[in-house]
Amino acid sequence: MPPATPAPPSSVAYASPRGRGVLLASILGSGMAFLDGTAVNVALPAIGRELGTGLSGLQWAVDAYLLTLGAWVLTGGALGDVWGQRRVFLLGLVGFAATSVLCGLAPGIWTLALFRAAQGMGAALLVPASLALLRTSFPEEDRQRAVSAWAGLSGVTTAVGPLLGGWLVDAGSWRLVFFLNVPVAALAAWVTLRHVPDDAPTGDARKLDLAGSVTAALGLGGVIYALIEGPAHGWNPSAILAAVGGTALLVAFLFLEARGRHPMLPLALFRSRTFSGANLTTLAVYFALGGAIFLVVLALQQELGYSALAAGAALLPITLLLLALSPMVGRLAGRLGARPLMTVGPVLAGVGLALLTRLREGGGYVSTVLPGVIVLGLGLALTVGPLTAVVLGAVEDRHAGIASGVNNAVARIAGLLAVALLPLLGGLAGDSGADFLAGTRRALWVSAGLCFLGALCALLTIPREAGRAEKGPTKPRTSAGKPQPKALPREQHA
Repeated sequence: MPPATPAPPSSVAYASPRGRGVLLASILGSGMAFLDGTAVNVALPAIGRELGTGLSGLQWAVDAYLLTLGAWVLTGGALGDVWGQRRVFLLGLVGFAATSVLCGLAPGIWTLALFRAAQGMGAALLVPASLALLRTSFPEEDRQRAVSAWAGLSGVTTAVGPLLGGWLVDAGSWRLVFFLNVPVAALAAWVTLRHVPDDAPTGDARKLDLAGSVTAALGLGGVIYALIEGPAHGWNPSAILAAVGGTALLVAFLFLEARGRHPMLPLALFRSRTFSGANLTTLAVYFALGGAIFLVVLALQQELGYSALAAGAALLPITLLLLALSPMVGRLAGRLGARPLMTVGPVLAGVGLALLTRLREGGGYVSTVLPGVIVLGLGLALTVGPLTAVVLGAVEDRHAGIASGVNNAVARIAGLLAVALLPLLGGLAGDSGADFLAGTRRALWVSAGLCFLGALCALLTIPREAGRAEKGPTKPRTSAGKPQPKALPREQHA
């Protein structure tokens, strides 16, 4: 491994031109992965028409990406420690751009799903490395400002995704959504090579849990195959074998993680009631959100006659509310603690999803869509920030990276399962017209119920003091003189 450059890794001042370059590279990389996910959702009806596929094919176009991203994101983070964050980030940019071109050239739905799976592996390198670049490049006193700017500006790219994707589909082709990644990746790579310092690797290749990554990917793949293909084409031997084999591999994955020396998913973290509760809330809320958005975007275009651009704009208030309210919610959580917000937030999100069940042919946007979108956005704004803070606060500082990675993986896998399961729970199997709308409404009611369960989980598992700002010169992670719960006792740290 070549030595790092003479400049120490954390030597870039936030306010300097080089610091702005590091921040820009990080935002472009992660934003590209986030934007691609939201933009592709809007392009799904156009993909279905051109490639001649139904609901199950569109499910694979989404889930193939989420499958590899969710299964490999923790390994992607570990690779950054082994090879250096800058190198892994550049590798992720190259891989994401190359697979985006392949997606744009895909002649059929199965080749598109295959290339989307490869694209997800590139995103699994980009997402953790983009945030880690801030940690390795900036000194400690500048990191919080950098992370806050990264979170806010990355949120802007998420907001732009549906609008940009819809415009590209209406103006040209769904394939342009993928081709757009190439110039963005080229710009990000140029900025990275110019501004981001080369960091020395800090990890050991022996710490890579490749067996865990492969087992998780294959196990999830088998289960998702059965959930998508079984209802669509019948429970034939291949679907049954995939279900049984996938379940067995997931059990083997848990065994490997419990016995391995360097597991990608340290099960000991879940000894913390706070950490477990926050991740269960994440699973419920992000399952509800991922599946509902997938179906609502399809319903708006296929059944209600919205253009791709109009469908993307219809959900824009959600992201705008997240961006506008996040600072206020952070201050509110500091005063009240995270538990009240993580209880009220999912309840509001569930009410918003219930309001979206008013979708019907001939219904106006302001009367049937906007109320649900606004209430859903308010609920998510109250939930997302405090949820992240609780996850990070439930473990010691040196485990914050793996805790964030686990929570990110839980959110991605929740979306993956939702796209596969929610149409099944709503009774959808390639229906169209009134049947599709009726199935979408049933699925939205299921999603609303899951949000209510997420609220109950937060109420029962999140301690009252979690997320509350400290007053006065207290020791780290204390409130009223009592230490916050830790996921791992010190004697068990690897």
